[in-house]
Amino acid sequence: MIAIIVGVVALLLGFGIGKILSKANVEKQLAEAKLAEEKAKALEEKSKTEAEHIRKEAYATAESLKKDKMLEAKEHFFRLKEEHNKEIEQRNRKIIEAENKAKQTEQSLRDKLSNAGKQEKENEILKGKLNEQIELANIKRSELEKAHTEHIAKLEQVAKLSAEDAKAQLVEQLKSKAQSDAMAHVKQVMDEAKLKANKEAKKIIIQSIQRTAAETAIENTVSVFNLSSDEQKGQIIGREGRNIRALEAATGVEIIVDDTPEAIIISGYDAYKREIARLSLQRLVTDGRIHPARIEEVVAKTEKQLEQQIMEIGERTVIDLGIHGLHPELIRLVGKMRFRSSYGQNLLQHSREVANLCAIMASELGLNSKIAKRAGLLHDIGKVSDEDPELSHALLGAKLCEKFGESPVIVNAVGAHHDEMEMMYLVSPIIQACDAISGARPGARREIMESYMKRIDELEKLAVSYQGVQKAYAIQAGRELRVLVEAEKVDDKQVEEISFKIAQQIQDEMTYPGQIKVTVIRESRSVSVAK
Repeated sequence: MIAIIVGVVALLLGFGIGKILSKANVEKQLAEAKLAEEKAKALEEKSKTEAEHIRKEAYATAESLKKDKMLEAKEHFFRLKEEHNKEIEQRNRKIIEAENKAKQTEQSLRDKLSNAGKQEKENEILKGKLNEQIELANIKRSELEKAHTEHIAKLEQVAKLSAEDAKAQLVEQLKSKAQSDAMAHVKQVMDEAKLKANKEAKKIIIQSIQRTAAETAIENTVSVFNLSSDEQKGQIIGREGRNIRALEAATGVEIIVDDTPEAIIISGYDAYKREIARLSLQRLVTDGRIHPARIEEVVAKTEKQLEQQIMEIGERTVIDLGIHGLHPELIRLVGKMRFRSSYGQNLLQHSREVANLCAIMASELGLNSKIAKRAGLLHDIGKVSDEDPELSHALLGAKLCEKFGESPVIVNAVGAHHDEMEMMYLVSPIIQACDAISGARPGARREIMESYMKRIDELEKLAVSYQGVQKAYAIQAGRELRVLVEAEKVDDKQVEEISFKIAQQIQDEMTYPGQIKVTVIRESRSVSVAK
């Protein structure tokens, strides 16, 4: 208020202190100032009252909040206290339980220790008794062993055989009996399997053989050229043998001029070259002009003529068999087979037989007979190839068939008929079977005498190597083996076992055409003489 008054006074003084205000104006102003002061005091009092009221309300609110927070704090404290008390109670309970368990365990251990002491005493007593029983048992065992030894000694004395020898004999007898029973069982199972599995196969093979009646042409390693007179031999030989040497060089064969009347022998393993030599000789003798230059000219012409003849033979063969679309080079090789032999069997005749057999067998099995016949004709084509690589005739034949556009079925059948290639088609085993049938037919092939005798000797030696076998004879050109055993050493069961073992060993260790029948004979003879 004082500041207000001072302000008013300063204001008045600012408008002119020197001026004399009228008394009324001064009083009026003083009254107004007083009124203003009163109003200011009233406002101040009112403000003080309001401030006090606000302060009291704030204090009351603060006290209320304080009380609420105190209550909340107390509640929270009591709640925490209760949880703490619960945890303490649980821990105390667990501690009590653990103490009780520990007391029980301690009591149990004490009981066990007490029982162990008693048991130990009992064990000592039992141990003493057991030792006494062991001593008695040892004494009895010693007596038993002694009696057993005496008994064995008496048995050995009576049997005149040691225990080890008797054991060995017993084991050998059991082993022999087990082997015999096993062999008999195996033979029975194999026989049943063969009867069931090969019944249809045998039927098809027999029908194929019966329906194929092919002539057999056996080619020799020599050809005989007949002369009208022995005087022609001198012309063929020539001065100092020039003509015959030129002929042998041009044809690649040997010409034998001996004492055979009116005949010259042409010797050579290649029938194609022998035929060239024979035809060349025929022309030379007919013409009468025989000298080295003429010989070379005639041999060249003969080769060309024979090539034409080979093509004609090949074409006639494929026409007879009903085979179409064959490459000309394969036709030429088919014709060339006419002048090639295998183990004395003409190759073309063999291939025709195989082709016919394959067609029949494929028809019986429901397969394509044309493909089988084609593969049968071409299966040995590698034997007459003009090439001479380091390949077997089967693989070379497959290569030739592939080269000249034959189907994969034909290629695989040709290459696999001697198991040198994996069989991929059903025709392949048919070719192999028919090849074996044609080659194994009695009289179809010839063997070198030395290898034949060696095989016969090996067969007989193999059979004689078995215990109890007295003699062995290979008969039927080595296709059957007769084995004679001693009746005293071999019984009837062992006969079957020996027969089976010999057949298996022959199959595993030897090479032979067709099959070999093994017959084991056991007989006992009783001879008496009436006087």
